Amino acid sequence: MERENAIKLVDEWIQNPNLKRHLYATAFCMEAYAEKLGEDRDKWFITGLLHDLDYEKYPDEHPERAVEFLKDKLPEDALSAIKKHAYPEEKRENDIEKYLAAIDELTGFLIAVALVMPNRSFKEIKYKSFKKKWKDKAFARGVDRTLAMKFVEEANLDMEEHVKFMIQVLAEKEEEFFK
Repeated sequence: MERENAIKLVDEWIQNPNLKRHLYATAFCMEAYAEKLGEDRDKWFITGLLHDLDYEKYPDEHPERAVEFLKDKLPEDALSAIKKHAYPEEKRENDIEKYLAAIDELTGFLIAVALVMPNRSFKEIKYKSFKKKWKDKAFARGVDRTLAMKFVEEANLDMEEHVKFMIQVLAEKEEEFFK
């Protein structure tokens, strides 16, 4: 599948602007890690972009509905990453699966942090402000911090480095998705 087709699918399936922000944030972070790891940037971007494709239309069938729809359109490892990201108990076998899980849980949190910054920008987020919000259990309470940390560890990432990397990527790309 080409990037343009993946973007069209998101526009067709997703109406909620917050979910679109999350999908693009995940996609850009996946792409940046793919570049860093020498992986296929387009495949990782598309996997991040489509990982919650069915969440709005079919929340009770997520991610199965998306995986079924995408089965002839994406490589097996991308489909597996999309499927496993929604099942914490599943063992993630390869980098695309591990990184999608490690990124997915944190993008929503980082978007929430950006929204409370004076200029509502990722460019304003420092790791110190992330940590302060992370410790505040009332802030973005829908983010399972224990699960997020588990996924970061499974990907053999250092939490601080991972968060700083994601903030940098999102700050560079925010004009493209964070309107």
